Amino acid sequence: MNPRPIRVFPKTDYKLEIEFSNKEVRIFDMNPHLDFGVFKELKDVGYFLQAKVENGTVTWPHEQDVCPDTLYEASKPVDKQVA
Repeated sequence: MNPRPIRVFPKTDYKLEIEFSNKEVRIFDMNPHLDFGVFKELKDVGYFLQAKVENGTVTWPHEQDVCPDTLYEASKPVDKQVA
């Protein structure tokens, strides 16, 4: 099982900076998903910035979420790690 998100910092460029349970910090780009189904609402940057971690994944108020395995496997590591 992949690490799970424990903190998320949404960015205005539709990227999510996510801290995972293994202390890795990674960037997940939501841009490729914004034209599909329930994710279209995330094009509203104000709404996108409401992302939070809930039940081990990233969610938004109208019940959009992304599989935590996808968040980890499709994200790119950043140089910093949480101490």
